[in-house]
Amino acid sequence: MTTASTASATAAPAAPARKLRQKVRPGRVVLGVVAVVLALIWVFPVYWMVNSSLLPNVVLQNSNPTWLPFGGSFDNFTAVIDGGTFFPALGMSLTIALITVVVCLAFAFLAALAISRFRFRGRTSFVLAVLLIQMLPAEGLFIAQYKLMGSLGLLNSVIGVSILYIAAVVPFTIWMLRGFVAGIPADLEEAAMVDGLSRTQAFLRITFPLLAPGLVASGVYAFLQAWNEFTVALVILQENSSQTLPLWLRGFIQQSASRATDWGQVMAASTLVAVPVIIFFLIVQGRMTSGLVSGAVKG
Repeated sequence: MTTASTASATAAPAAPARKLRQKVRPGRVVLGVVAVVLALIWVFPVYWMVNSSLLPNVVLQNSNPTWLPFGGSFDNFTAVIDGGTFFPALGMSLTIALITVVVCLAFAFLAALAISRFRFRGRTSFVLAVLLIQMLPAEGLFIAQYKLMGSLGLLNSVIGVSILYIAAVVPFTIWMLRGFVAGIPADLEEAAMVDGLSRTQAFLRITFPLLAPGLVASGVYAFLQAWNEFTVALVILQENSSQTLPLWLRGFIQQSASRATDWGQVMAASTLVAVPVIIFFLIVQGRMTSGLVSGAVKG
């Protein structure tokens, strides 16, 4: 009895180990290697941008590429910042992006709540209109947008560009948030109201916290659209004193007809443009991931 029990106890831990070894399949190893290779391919342009930003233009113009920034410096960053135009453009982009995110989330949230929670006449037509608006090419609206902003005196202004960005981003944001709202059962609010909460209190205490990941994911989309947009800003913001970062970055490609492009400064400027986005993603990445997954479940 004792010998048999001892043998079975000794063999017991070995069984999970064998199962664990059996689960490691060659197919998974191959997929893992492919994933790593694809990740390296994806991250290489970012690395090359940062690497080039630390090297002088003479080195970058050499036919032999420099893979590591040994002997590099921050002179390109210093030259870009000392130009005096980076911080005004940064402030312009941040202001427009924040206005776009806040207003888009407010309008889209209320619209998504109405579509998902209430039945009203014209509901289906409204949902279809949201989808059809996304099919309109942005280039086909430039002339109308320019004339509209000019008649309102909003050319070269934060408010003018923000209005156009909000109008472009709100439809898709409504569609995103609709899935999140539809994924939360209305029974939760009804149960809270049975316990004595008003409809507003039940919504703020029960439903709204569950919608936080969806709001974050939608806010990330709105932020990226406003931060990276170039063509509308090029049409509406024609003065050098009212440029967003994408327009400001364009000025480094060719500053004058007689001066060659300083690619070190271009890469340094590109890195500076990417830094706020990276910081933003580091702050919201946890909420954003859960929001994207939960939004794909239902709706």
